[in-house]
Amino acid sequence: MSSQVPQYGAPIRPGGFPPQYGSMPPQAPPDGSFIRPPPYGSAPPPPLPGSQAAAPPPGAGATPVPQYGASNQPGMVGFRPQYGGSLRPPPPFQGMAPPSRPFQGPGVGSGQEISSFQANSGMPAPFQSQSASIQGPPQFQGPPPSFQSSIQGPPSFQSHPSSIQGQPPQPFQSHPQAPPQPLQMQGPPLQPPQFLSRPPGPGYSQMPPPPGQNWRPSIGDNLQQPGSPSTTPSQRIDPSQIPRPQPSFATSVYDTVSSGPIPPSSTSDFYVRDAGNCSPRIMRSTLYQVPCTADLLNTSKMPLALIIQPLALPHVNEEPIKVVDFGESGPVRCNRCKAYINSFMKFIDQGRRFVCNICGHTNETPRDYVCNLGPDGRRRDADDRPELSRGTVEFVATQEYLLRPPMPPVFFFLVDVSANAIKTGAAAAACSAIQRVLADIAEGPRTMVGVATFDSTIHFYNLSKDLQQPSMLVVPDIQDVYVPVENGLVVPVAEGREHMETLLENIPNMFHDNVVQESALGAAMKGSFLALKPTGGKLLVFQSVLPSIGLGALTPREAEARDKSAEAHKVLQPADKTLKAMAEEFSSSQVCVDLFLTTQTYVDIASLSVVPITTGGQAYYYFPFSATMDSAKLYNDLRWNLTRPQGLEAVMRVRCSQGIKVQDYFGSCKRVTTDVDLPAIDCDKSILVTFKHEDKFQEGADCCFQSALLYTTVDGHRRIRVSTLSLTCTNVLSNLFKGADLDAQFTYLLKTAAQGVPVSPLSQVREQTIGQCVQSLFSYRKFCATASSSGQLILPECLKLLPLYTLALTKSVGLRQDVRVDERAYWLMRATSISASLAIPLVYPRLFSVHNIPKLDESSLPPTLPLSSENLDPEGIFLLETGEDAFLYAGKAVSSELLHQLFEVRSVNEVIPGQFLLQEYDNEPSILLNKMVNEIRRQRCSYLRLHLLKRGDPLEMMFHSFMIEDKSGLGSSYVEFLVYVHRQIQVKMQSGS
Repeated sequence: MSSQVPQYGAPIRPGGFPPQYGSMPPQAPPDGSFIRPPPYGSAPPPPLPGSQAAAPPPGAGATPVPQYGASNQPGMVGFRPQYGGSLRPPPPFQGMAPPSRPFQGPGVGSGQEISSFQANSGMPAPFQSQSASIQGPPQFQGPPPSFQSSIQGPPSFQSHPSSIQGQPPQPFQSHPQAPPQPLQMQGPPLQPPQFLSRPPGPGYSQMPPPPGQNWRPSIGDNLQQPGSPSTTPSQRIDPSQIPRPQPSFATSVYDTVSSGPIPPSSTSDFYVRDAGNCSPRIMRSTLYQVPCTADLLNTSKMPLALIIQPLALPHVNEEPIKVVDFGESGPVRCNRCKAYINSFMKFIDQGRRFVCNICGHTNETPRDYVCNLGPDGRRRDADDRPELSRGTVEFVATQEYLLRPPMPPVFFFLVDVSANAIKTGAAAAACSAIQRVLADIAEGPRTMVGVATFDSTIHFYNLSKDLQQPSMLVVPDIQDVYVPVENGLVVPVAEGREHMETLLENIPNMFHDNVVQESALGAAMKGSFLALKPTGGKLLVFQSVLPSIGLGALTPREAEARDKSAEAHKVLQPADKTLKAMAEEFSSSQVCVDLFLTTQTYVDIASLSVVPITTGGQAYYYFPFSATMDSAKLYNDLRWNLTRPQGLEAVMRVRCSQGIKVQDYFGSCKRVTTDVDLPAIDCDKSILVTFKHEDKFQEGADCCFQSALLYTTVDGHRRIRVSTLSLTCTNVLSNLFKGADLDAQFTYLLKTAAQGVPVSPLSQVREQTIGQCVQSLFSYRKFCATASSSGQLILPECLKLLPLYTLALTKSVGLRQDVRVDERAYWLMRATSISASLAIPLVYPRLFSVHNIPKLDESSLPPTLPLSSENLDPEGIFLLETGEDAFLYAGKAVSSELLHQLFEVRSVNEVIPGQFLLQEYDNEPSILLNKMVNEIRRQRCSYLRLHLLKRGDPLEMMFHSFMIEDKSGLGSSYVEFLVYVHRQIQVKMQSGS
């Protein structure tokens, strides 16, 4: 299969696909030396070599919420970076589904557009049962129905802008057309919600405290029995009439005009037409109208921040990012603030001067860049120059941006071969994944590879072509680490491929009888860093146990995590400063570290995660690791890590208009004065940037933000990706709420909560999270809906789902009490660099019914269900996906025939824990289920571990914990939480605060 290979580095043309996800664990050939995956849906493979066993006013912009007490009314295979040259589609993964986010590399090159990769242009097919056509971002809950909530003095919901009573929910409207139409409340007063501090026992039924009591939420410390809807009087509210995410099936178009509407939800399917402002995929603001003063921003109780994802994957229908080469003179910049030329700089004096939109300074236009102005005051060539008409462009960097020659792409693999890693098959799975990924690394002259193993000592391998076979070099000193030889540890991939493949085939057998339990991870990372230091590069670490000896050794801290004292949260901080200091040294030498934690025990992720966070890397967590279930996921994660769009030795700076300034950065990066250093940056990572006022803006003035990412492409070119966003300033508080972006605001809330968990008790973080939600809604109620009754809860149109997502956040792995410390630490690390499109699914998963999947297009998914046990039909089967895991839940009364069609079992209790593999059988339900799973994997860029839940399985309790709308030991139901929010606002209204 062949296709025209576009130049990696030319302007980006969408149409390619990210690597496929979902291949099965490989099968060994007769000689047992190498492992290849069987086609998706085949029988489970044999155990991997080296494994002993497989481990188991009312104003416009408001939304009505239904009335309390009233009667019920009727949702990659792609051209990958080919180092040293061009991009080409990687070979197909056997049985793997590509993510739906269309692949697009960080555009670099000669300035010529890349021809579009279409599904029929020689691209390998994704899953064997799927077409290669892939749509854009996940179709997770699109714009919800148009509601405005009102709660009357016993709280009552009312419809706004259109009445809910007697009609179904109306499509989302950003600008309501009518004021609310109150509905009359019937029935007794409704009490505020109860926040349980412990799981209720059998038959538990306790009414909330009486009205007027000062309510302080205390989300539960433990899980209850599988959740069920609230039995309080609030159950009279029709659950179908309260604000919920709604699936969006149509693809929308968003024009990035200045002062235009807020962008579509990041979880919906849309594509962008660049009209001067950058795409919201790249830069998404919490507010699309900027407050003129700090006082106005403080009154709104909303943050002013940007979620910046500089290398975000574009939609397949979007135009390519243009590359502009200004030659030796470099891109035109402001002489004062050094902002880059963009579409919002104003040219004057017949084009001989221009006014900077960032600092207001008037600059002389370079002689060779002067152009006459048209009648509209724009340059006559503006539409022909990408830098003057596009929100995002990429400039070719000149020599002044080079401190040294561009670094080559270097990949160094470090594998744990301690006794535990050998016994569980983790070492064999890592070696197999690396060996298969080598086939996808182009043999460019600059691409280099190396490998080392470790237990209580470090084992380097000389891969020099002068040797007949690789030679092992053991370093026993794990306190003062050194590299045994200067040459041969890191070699060009073309030179060392044969030695690497031979070595990786033999490592599991070489250490098959290893009895060393200790792990010198810190020393091994330091030694690998010394091998990489001359060039920089990526260090990919496969670790299975807690590092116990040598540099950076750790001790178990699980007992501290179970301590109920006020200091228990400190276990989520690094144990000491050794690994942090090591990570900063790695970052200074442009070494990025990625961790693949294939473990069945505690490994202290809180301490280990500081290394990838500081160096711009990522951690992957496979717990409990099963060679049967996780080998395919390990391979797919590794392959996407190496082949996704990414940049090396990057530096990012954000500039903004005079009157505000950058306050802080939050993400997988290292801040240095006004910049952030990123040894590596990829398409999946985002950085949160917060701002604060220094001066006042005039009403209607423009406030501009510009991010500039200087980085090296994987084929050795220095590029500057510049994205500019211009927003209008306002003195009207209601305009701020009209321009509020729910996805960005919730991402901000998520990331700030993640920052607080390691330094504050969980109960305090939960209360602060709820308090931020209440404060924003109170501000809107007090200042923007004064004409409404004092007993009404008025939700801003753009933020009507904020209470639901806030409740979901308080019940999430990061903030609830009943999770393992490593699980929480991993969640916190994910939140550090998570994008806006994945922030909501992280806490509010998608639930699908499996027993009645309709026939849909290849890239479509069935409608999602609200996360409530009311929707769990006892005769049905349901799939819940969290972005990394998927749970298949069968009702108690499901037919054995359906179970046999889908899984070839008559009862879920026949499934062996840790051995379940979804296969495709020759019947319609099985085919449709596999298509749906493949599409989810494609959308999430993740393989998704599939769990078929058994009765009494701990995972069954986890499944029920994701029923966010139910009342459980984790906290109140959704309806009760709305009542609680209303009560808090009422108290603030009465106190005048």
